[in-house]
Amino acid sequence: MKPTDIVTATVEVAVDPTTAFAIFTEEIGQWWRPGPINWNDPRKAIGIRIEPGVDGRWIEVYDGVTGEGFECGRILVWEPGVRFIFLYRDAGHEIDDTEVEIRFEAIDGGTRVTLEHRGWDKVLPNLASKRSELKRWGWTNILGWFSEWAFWGSPRRIRGSAVVGAVPHNEQDPKR
Repeated sequence: MKPTDIVTATVEVAVDPTTAFAIFTEEIGQWWRPGPINWNDPRKAIGIRIEPGVDGRWIEVYDGVTGEGFECGRILVWEPGVRFIFLYRDAGHEIDDTEVEIRFEAIDGGTRVTLEHRGWDKVLPNLASKRSELKRWGWTNILGWFSEWAFWGSPRRIRGSAVVGAVPHNEQDPKR
């Protein structure tokens, strides 16, 4: 496969890889933004969740009691703090069984999170070109939501930032 056959998006967050992984997978229902372009079925979707472990599911939740809904992916690899890989599914089934890998790499000051959506060679060429461009934009936005949540919203951000040596805002300048 050519490098151009891979959709890649990357963000950096100021928490360690284990914390970044936990924020991404355990808190996805808090940072994922609802909306008509963010769901497979916006009329039914009420949330999103990831079941941990190999053979777990990435679920677009339709039923608040059972947590069930549309399976957006099936986990193939689960390495907390390092990466997870899932087979992708979409409502139109046009790009089913393409593969998404999300890696968490320690860097100075935090973690680089890299998402690769690959397997476009399994899709008809004209469809692959169109859908991969949409996914390039979409995954970039989604990682942006994650990054914002890791910085502003997650209760883990304080614990995680201490691990990578970040200074809380109120300690940076005692006059503030």
